[in-house]
Amino acid sequence: MLTKNNTPVIGKQLDKVAQTIEEHLVVRNKDIERATTELQRAGGKMLRPSFLLIFAALGDTSKQSEEQLISLAASVEVLHMATLIHDDIVDDSPMRRGIQTVQSKYGKDIAVYTGDLLFTVYFELLASSGDLGDFIKVNSKAMKKILLGELDQMHTRFNQEITMLDYFRSISGKTAELFSLACREGAHFGYCPPNVEKLATRIGTNIGLAFQVLDDILDYSATRKDLKKPVLEDISEGVYTSPLILGMQKNREAFCPFLDKKEPLTVEESDNLRKLVIESGGLDAAKELAQRLTQKALDDIDHLPKGKAQKLLLKLTKELLKRTY
Repeated sequence: MLTKNNTPVIGKQLDKVAQTIEEHLVVRNKDIERATTELQRAGGKMLRPSFLLIFAALGDTSKQSEEQLISLAASVEVLHMATLIHDDIVDDSPMRRGIQTVQSKYGKDIAVYTGDLLFTVYFELLASSGDLGDFIKVNSKAMKKILLGELDQMHTRFNQEITMLDYFRSISGKTAELFSLACREGAHFGYCPPNVEKLATRIGTNIGLAFQVLDDILDYSATRKDLKKPVLEDISEGVYTSPLILGMQKNREAFCPFLDKKEPLTVEESDNLRKLVIESGGLDAAKELAQRLTQKALDDIDHLPKGKAQKLLLKLTKELLKRTY
């Protein structure tokens, strides 16, 4: 988690964001309150609020309302939490951030209501942010795009003919859209010039795309301990990501014995599939893709106003998008 100790430009604000979220998670149903609080405290990196606040720091601080920025930063994190819970329900995931998922620990009924509660908290935080003007529409369109990204992914489950276009259509919504919203919102309500807001939107999109590609790479290159969740979990759910798709482009036939099963793989099968993805060049191709997307974001960041905020943004982006393969 990012804090005032490792992000001095926005650290105190991040602490206020975390406090604001916890204050809005107090409800009568203690199972749901426990579920939301446990997820919020389980080591989330607060990336989306961080990007929002950093882009705001690039703007005219004399015009800004810190209370508004804190509420907006809290809102994007709460929306992210809601999507995680609903993702875990659909995927029947047992672990998230190194702890039991809400649906695994409390049951799917509690998990559904917890996710729904977080969506209402998201709108509550937006409503408390003051007059957002057209950004109410921007938020609603972003939320719709996130949902459509999830539906696109559902539509392509177990589809061995999936293309990289299908993959990008899904991750543009389910991952990149929220990063883009956070960056754009920070620039807009931080009173940045229009050209900076435009750059923020594009930077957020490319960071989100690269983030998801790297996440997919880790599923093939990291251990369960590193990921804090089961490895190759997506395969069992019929979700085919960039390393696999790029590998299949070279030798589709070799993957059929694994993918035709449409059920969880054994430990031996998982190891063999991982080796096949590596041998077919899928992992290297995905790494090259992540590097290209990262470089696009870094090139745009170089065109932002120079100063502490821009340096922090460069540092955070490099650290985020150079996670260990």
